[in-house]
Amino acid sequence: MLIVDRFEGDMAVIEYAGETLQLPRTLLPADLKPGDVIRLLVEIDREETEKRRRRMRTLLDSLWEES
Repeated sequence: MLIVDRFEGDMAVIEYAGETLQLPRTLLPADLKPGDVIRLLVEIDREETEKRRRRMRTLLDSLWEES
């Protein structure tokens, strides 16, 4: 269970399994308040991941090209 403990500036302090973590408030609902229980859904953006891999491969390959 993720519980909103408090806000510190632009960050929300979240309690989870006896630990705390901070998330930017911009990633969370605007009406969130201390004491609220939240659910997070994390998913892999495979399309963006592949674009990034191709971009990195291009950069790496350009390092080895002869001038």
